[in-house]
Amino acid sequence: MQQNVVVLVGRILLALMFITAGYPKLIDPSGTAGMIAGAGLPAATALAYLAGLLELVAGLFVLVGFQTRIAAYLLAVFSVFTALVFHSGTIAIEGFPDGANGLLTVFNGLMMWKNITIAGGFLVLAAFGPGAYSIDARSGAGKTVAA
Repeated sequence: MQQNVVVLVGRILLALMFITAGYPKLIDPSGTAGMIAGAGLPAATALAYLAGLLELVAGLFVLVGFQTRIAAYLLAVFSVFTALVFHSGTIAIEGFPDGANGLLTVFNGLMMWKNITIAGGFLVLAAFGPGAYSIDARSGAGKTVAA
């Protein structure tokens, strides 16, 4: 029982970031669209809406433990993609002091590794399942891998 509680808490913690990040993108995608356009990707507004929808829906699925493995794989790929595309470069804002740009570059690198680490958490969730306290467990899809 204790292990299933830990898995539930882990699912909640993983899901919260994506739910709280996805919803605002659907309400006002302009900031995200600006980042996407700045990275040189096409159809920035459409991609911002798509990112928001993925984060919100997959985050909710992980939260309640529905189609958890699929949602976890999708969010793992999304996390690695955003790490590499949006957080792997040097920050050089024109007019900012070198020290400030250096600090922003350090923070950007931390964000990259945070995303990669989160992807690892999702891969563990996908491999071992959502635990007993999930919709998947009620349908038989939430069985965990034996230790």
